[in-house]
Amino acid sequence: MDKQQAGLEKEFRRRIGEHLLFIYPDHPADSLIDQLIEEIGMGRNLQPPTPHQNNWDESDCVLITYGNTIKNAGEKPLHTLHRFLNTHLDGVISTVHILPFFPFSSDDGFAVMDYLEVNPALGDWEDIEAISKQYKLMADLVLNHMSSRSLWFDNFRKRLDPGKDYFFEAEPTADLSKVVRPRNSPLLTEVETSDGIRHVWCTFSADQVDLDFRNPQVLVEFVRIIRKYLNHGVTVFRMDAVPFLWKEAGTDCIHLQQTHEIIKLLRTLIEYHSPEVVIICENNVPNRENLTYFGNANEAHVIYNFSLPPLLLHTLLSGNCRHLKTWMMSMPPARNGTAYLNFIASHDGIGLRPLDGLLSDQEREQLVQTIQDFGGRVTFRRAREGHDKAYELNITLFDALQGTIADRADGLEVARFVCAHTIMLALEGIPALYIQSLFGSRNDYARLEHTGRARSINRHIWQEEELENCLSDSDSQHYGIFHELKRLIQIRCKQPAFHPNATQFTLHLGTEIFGFWRQSLDREQSIFALSNITNKSQTINLADINLISTDDWYDLITGVHFTDLGQQLQLGPYQSVWISNRLQGQV
Repeated sequence: MDKQQAGLEKEFRRRIGEHLLFIYPDHPADSLIDQLIEEIGMGRNLQPPTPHQNNWDESDCVLITYGNTIKNAGEKPLHTLHRFLNTHLDGVISTVHILPFFPFSSDDGFAVMDYLEVNPALGDWEDIEAISKQYKLMADLVLNHMSSRSLWFDNFRKRLDPGKDYFFEAEPTADLSKVVRPRNSPLLTEVETSDGIRHVWCTFSADQVDLDFRNPQVLVEFVRIIRKYLNHGVTVFRMDAVPFLWKEAGTDCIHLQQTHEIIKLLRTLIEYHSPEVVIICENNVPNRENLTYFGNANEAHVIYNFSLPPLLLHTLLSGNCRHLKTWMMSMPPARNGTAYLNFIASHDGIGLRPLDGLLSDQEREQLVQTIQDFGGRVTFRRAREGHDKAYELNITLFDALQGTIADRADGLEVARFVCAHTIMLALEGIPALYIQSLFGSRNDYARLEHTGRARSINRHIWQEEELENCLSDSDSQHYGIFHELKRLIQIRCKQPAFHPNATQFTLHLGTEIFGFWRQSLDREQSIFALSNITNKSQTINLADINLISTDDWYDLITGVHFTDLGQQLQLGPYQSVWISNRLQGQV
């Protein structure tokens, strides 16, 4: 081993040791360090990470999908998905997030039975690798819990290894009054084992039993799982339900410092192995709590912008962007090496906890009532105050935007829906689109009734032939939405000013026009993104946004050239413009 590699290994071991000392102060560190290095598979080829490196640029756009969202009789769904990506989205999206593709027992994949296998109903590891060779592949690392039908939990019941000590237990007499939870189901589940009754911790459901990271071997198991995913082409890790990892009776059991340190440790291991890999933490919590998962640019590379979906929804339903602007101005720019993941719809519902402190109770209740009027469902949780509180809105984004609070139906649903995506695509951060939104899918009441789960309303399964017919029929609403969103993405991905870390400033143009300014990292390109967020035409003076008179200015969306910078610009209902001093990438 040369001196450089010896120095790298020494530094690598030191960093791992510091993490472990905090997490497991009473556990001998050296043997655990050796285990972790062996499991991640470092060998002698350590690669030092580059601090504050952006593993993304303006060309990045994420597609969120289940492995079986599109099906074709007699074909493995991962084959069908791969063909759809190549046919329709090659050169449009850079990254595909395939939601849990492992054997599972419930929650559409998030009750994992075996982390190391692909669900045979979807395909196999060769199918996963084939997709990863053409697209950046995001996969879920479901850290917090595991299926009650897994081998590990079966061993827990039988008191055998591996699994006997892998799950978190608590006594019903323990002080659990402060525990913060996203569900109303019982926190503890009684389980009969070979040596008596035990009570296991279930943050989400009785079928999703929380793992016990106080046992270092659970950590070792997950490092082994991470290596498996790396070997099969995963380059983006979505760490699911991170805030709940570490529990201590008498505390709120959310965001504990050991949780943050585990994320730091996993990042250290991953970035020395593969510096290009990105870690995304999924924290459906109030905004200030969410921001803590950036750490000191040493935890998550990327965090979900969870406040954006409900705030943008409220903005477009109310026709008032005051709260969205206030929130935007409070958001710190992401440092190089970190970024926001912007989304406005996902496989889950639209979470309301991230609205805490951003909307009044009355505005929140008005939002909930409007969604119910539009055919949506509402999931509740028990609040600290002792009463049930709306936690999540379950509805497709298209149906959520079918009208406004004042005008339940105004015939402008498509324009409003496209406006929402036009705003999201321009914001600081990496954009992510849920596949159902890409198609303009409607509420799936048949699936909702079949499963009995509110989230199923936004998890329609398309037959490939039906979908292809919709996307090729120019009279179809799905056709119009799909092709316009694709066009906007393709324009966006050619603009340096839309780099996820490019400068962003909020503009003050009243409450009916939402606007912000982006500037490229080299300061060569500026884009003024303006959107009329009402169902009435609005007028703005171009002079109010201070366009530099020595530059030529164009709307990237329409190609219109602005020759008179003193003119008035009229924006139709829900119309958006991207006014740039460079006309490039127009589709």
